[in-house]
Amino acid sequence: MTEPFDVIIVGSGPAGVSAAFPLLEAGLKVLMVDGGKQPSTQSPAKDFLSWREQDSDQFKRMVGKGFYALKHSQDVTPKMRIPSLSYVFKDYENLNQIESNEFSAIGSLSTGGLSNAWGCGVSEYSESELSAFPFAASELTPSYRSIAKRIGISGGGDDALQAYLGLNDCSQPPIGLDTLNEYLYRRFQQANSKKRIDPKFLLGRSRVAILSQNKHDRLACNLCSNCLWGCSRKSLYSAADEISNLKRFVNFTFVPGFIVTSLLQKNGLWNIVSSGSSDTVSSTYSGKKVLLAAGTIATTRLALSAVGHFQKVNILSCPTAAFLLWLPKFLGKGCDLGLGTAQLSYQVELKGGISGFGSTFSTTGIPRSELSKRLPLKTPNSFNLLKNLLPSCVIGNLFLPGQLSKTTAELLSNGKLHIDYVSNDLTPSLMSQAQKILGTNFRKMGAFILPGSFSMGSPGSDIHYSGSLPMKLNPRNGECHANGELASLKGVYAIDASCLPYLSEKPHTLTVMANADRIARIIVKMHAS
Repeated sequence: MTEPFDVIIVGSGPAGVSAAFPLLEAGLKVLMVDGGKQPSTQSPAKDFLSWREQDSDQFKRMVGKGFYALKHSQDVTPKMRIPSLSYVFKDYENLNQIESNEFSAIGSLSTGGLSNAWGCGVSEYSESELSAFPFAASELTPSYRSIAKRIGISGGGDDALQAYLGLNDCSQPPIGLDTLNEYLYRRFQQANSKKRIDPKFLLGRSRVAILSQNKHDRLACNLCSNCLWGCSRKSLYSAADEISNLKRFVNFTFVPGFIVTSLLQKNGLWNIVSSGSSDTVSSTYSGKKVLLAAGTIATTRLALSAVGHFQKVNILSCPTAAFLLWLPKFLGKGCDLGLGTAQLSYQVELKGGISGFGSTFSTTGIPRSELSKRLPLKTPNSFNLLKNLLPSCVIGNLFLPGQLSKTTAELLSNGKLHIDYVSNDLTPSLMSQAQKILGTNFRKMGAFILPGSFSMGSPGSDIHYSGSLPMKLNPRNGECHANGELASLKGVYAIDASCLPYLSEKPHTLTVMANADRIARIIVKMHAS
């Protein structure tokens, strides 16, 4: 019989790899398994405008085999309509036994998980936000710094969001802004210095897990606008790129294509079981501890199934909105190359002490079909309008805190996890207030929200799912201790966003990674004692 592993990590996304490093460095024998989905195409080598104009096969990247982009026209996020990203989302709900009602349950079975298709936004939770966590905020500080330096982040600086987003002491310089975002940034600073900007609205540089300076085998961003289509320079952080570094440890074993269907305890060990590609083929690995990092929804189903918890649990999810922002000064200009993810970010204070967070994005690198959906016109008319208008526009988005969500998950007797969405009456009024504040302040900066373009996203489209197995000081069944260990499941830990008791409107991935690092270091100390 094969000797059991000290730790088994289920999932190779940001949480899984962040836990793996301290465990391996301490000499523990670690197994990591994941769904193993891999890309079938290479990232474009040329900048976006060049390959769109010069590559005679560019339609394969834009439309895909079998008209992939058109067949997925109703999917909630543009990323799910990009043919080269299809592997990221493929078969997730089916193979993880997930069903949902009026909620988009999005996840990944790919190596690296959703970090293959994320927006790279990062932030540091404040002491106030971390007050909901069952441990001192200072416990996360060294992990924040360690993770930020390892993955490489940029954008820190002395701006209006310095206190709100943090990370200035561990950031590379900001990546250059394109013409439109540079204009907005300058106009905000001018208007704010004259106290013309509402104090409820703050704007600054986005903090992103993208390199502005070379780091090992990864190259700095060259502003090619390919962020949505794949970065050949590896400037954008993906957990998939860290697997090669983990494989350098002799005490690390990686098994891709192993989709865990259940956890079983036997003789003091935990067994992870996979049904493989058919119900007649099964595989099992044994370990002393299991760290669940399969993504909030998949982790929730595995944990609830193992503990036999059939009551509903809450899932935190951020209400979202998006809009088109027009800068009349630039009408008639051509398209600019630039960063394809968030360039500027903002905080907006709303009633009841609630904050909203959003960012602005270049329209270069985004299919026009995606942007036409933001206008209250029939498709041919919106296409004609956008042809002339788009180069003078930027895209804006908005996130509200996850505590506004009323989504629930329930383990059914057939083993499936059923997710049910219930609307919150407070959300529409908060969105309306945010739209007014954003519209007023952007006008003072020479920009206008295009009429009818401000629209709320469908439930689940934020993909910021959290809090289904929250850490508590005195956890009940289906909750976690402060160290991530599940109550009633000794030796099983939730280390992804499922264990976060609070979901900010700000990007949460860095907090997930920092917490996974913190939990792994606790396990190392336990193993040493």
